Parts: sequence; structure tokens; C-alpha cells
Amino acid sequence: MAAYFLVKSEPDTYSFEDLRRDGKTVWDGVRNFTARGHLKEMKLGDQVLFYHSGEGREVVGVAEVARESFPDPGDETGRFLAVELGYVRPLKAPVTLAALKAEPSLADLKMVRQGRLSVSPVTPGEWKAILRMAGE
Repeated sequence: MAAYFLVKSEPDTYSFEDLRRDGKTVWDGVRNFTARGHLKEMKLGDQVLFYHSGEGREVVGVAEVARESFPDPGDETGRFLAVELGYVRPLKAPVTLAALKAEPSLADLKMVRQGRLSVSPVTPGEWKAILRMAGE
């Protein structure tokens, strides 16, 4: 059974449109030990919500894990991991941070509770709620 995750990126650094254009990307540069643990948990085919942080502050699309965790090529210490994400599709409508925070069924969403976490798990119920909010 597939698991679900959420990743965050500043759109001016790497946007969902960049992922659409590229088809897939190495998700690297994560330097938080909790987020590293979540990268390690990601398995091939797991579904991933793509959230634009900073400007936008909204969930905009769906990606999937195309390659499981491997040493982050930019980490000289060897302590951190990366995964490869593949493009799946945009959401019918973006789901804003304000909407996520206002939805009672998302009160425990890790991305909301631990705002600085760039990679976090999403429960099946949270996944369904966010897709519903996106009009899917």
C-alpha cells in the first residue's frame, strides 16, 4: 500500500511547474534530521503533495517517489538523504495554507503543526481531505 507525503519548496527555488517541465527531479538539500527520516521512509510509488512555501503558500500538485532514498549528492558529511520525485499532475484547484488550517480534519497535519518541516508524512484521511478541498 502506498504511503503519502508532503514536500515544500519555494516556487522561486523549484516550483511545481519546474517539476512538470523536468518530469522528475532529485529532492535534495534537506538538512533537518526529522525530514531526513521521512525521506528514508519514502518508497517507490508513494504519492507526494507538492506545496509552494513562501510565495503562494498552497498545495498545488501531486508527485510520486520515482527513486527511493540515497545519499544526498550535495552533502559532504554523508549524513543526509535525497529521493527522486516524478511529476504526476496539478490539483484541480490549489489548497491554501489558510484553508488547511481552517479544516478541522487537518488539525494534526504535520506540515501545519511543524511549519518548518520540509518533508512530512500525510495520513490517508488527510490525503483524501486535501484532494476533496482541491475539488477532486
